[in-house]
Amino acid sequence: MTDRDMEERPKPFSSDWISAPPPTPEPPRRLPPRATRVLTSIGRRLPGERVLSILVVLVLVLVSLGFAGPGSDAHRSGASGGDEGQQLAAANLNGATPPSTPQPTLAPTLALADAKPTTPPTISTEPITVKDGDAAAATASTPTAPKLRIKDPAKPDDPNGGLLPKYRILTYYGFPGNEYMGILGEYDPDQLLAKLQDEAKVYEDADPSRPVKIGFEVIASVAQKDPQEDGSYVADASTELLDKYAKFAEEHGILLFFDVQIGRRTVQDEVKGLEPWLDKPYVHLALDPEFMMRPGEIPGEEIGQIDASDITWTQNYLAKLSKDKGIPPKVLVVHQFHYTMIENKDKLAPVDGVQLVIDSDGWGTPDQKRDTYNVVNTQQPIQYDGIKLFYRQDVPMMTPADVVKLDPVPDVVIYQ
Repeated sequence: MTDRDMEERPKPFSSDWISAPPPTPEPPRRLPPRATRVLTSIGRRLPGERVLSILVVLVLVLVSLGFAGPGSDAHRSGASGGDEGQQLAAANLNGATPPSTPQPTLAPTLALADAKPTTPPTISTEPITVKDGDAAAATASTPTAPKLRIKDPAKPDDPNGGLLPKYRILTYYGFPGNEYMGILGEYDPDQLLAKLQDEAKVYEDADPSRPVKIGFEVIASVAQKDPQEDGSYVADASTELLDKYAKFAEEHGILLFFDVQIGRRTVQDEVKGLEPWLDKPYVHLALDPEFMMRPGEIPGEEIGQIDASDITWTQNYLAKLSKDKGIPPKVLVVHQFHYTMIENKDKLAPVDGVQLVIDSDGWGTPDQKRDTYNVVNTQQPIQYDGIKLFYRQDVPMMTPADVVKLDPVPDVVIYQ
């Protein structure tokens, strides 16, 4: 159709266009006779329809084999990536490191079920309201912040010069160089220190009357899923690594905790092995019963336990060490997220010359954390109280304002 023909046609969708007869179809165009003869000759030489179908299938099979490659490492080894939030680090540890990520020597891949509190919470979370005489109607619906328990009457200042309860202790936890085992493994010491100082300011804003002492908690012996040469199911951090963090803590005036996961060793052997560092006034100790195994138990398959007698032995050992060295009392942290992790807990008591902290471990929502804190700390109070928070697993994570409202108020706060 020529341009002129187009101009003569009615406008599309107009009444004339709708009623107009269709245009006369143009006859089909034909190839020149010579071209038709050539194409006909070629067509006679091609194979039949059945043969062509077979050839097409063979070509497709060969092409698909050419694009297929060997299986990945994950397929060959049967490995599967795990949730990076579940990792080996004291408490509710451990998921699998992605197969493509090389793992440090001391990073096992264990898995434990989350611990559930055995009793419901008894602390009301309802806002407190204050009524003031005739203004009651105007103020009854206005919540006021609960009073901070700056100093528990049952926690007088330590006459031996201990850190608690004068200070709140705030630490970062993990194994250096392994990001799956706590924040301490995600950054170098200088970066960690800057972050920790910022966090300390937030706590001092939440509770201005209680200064904060900051520090690192380094896992000194890491639970393993395999027995190791001594059958202990733990691997020790190197002397060089412990020296590095001890030197850093001393130079920057911060605290340093060494966390031991024990395995099938004895508490006595683990603690005595750290004496070259524990005799320094700024170095303290943490015990992780989750990975203290009985014969036949394997870390990650069962939740471990420690007897009160081992904790009492450690209290006396640290008290004597501090006295012999003429240094302030040590802080002893014992992690716990399940009631079975400390056997005969009712037999525990304060020991003069050492400060015992039961740390409410394990991750969860704020309500779950309060439930666990109630079971671990409130129902059986002993001396000092702690709580651990998880940057990755606590969703949402409790804020410093939430933490200082706990009753009893935590003396030690640990971030993993």
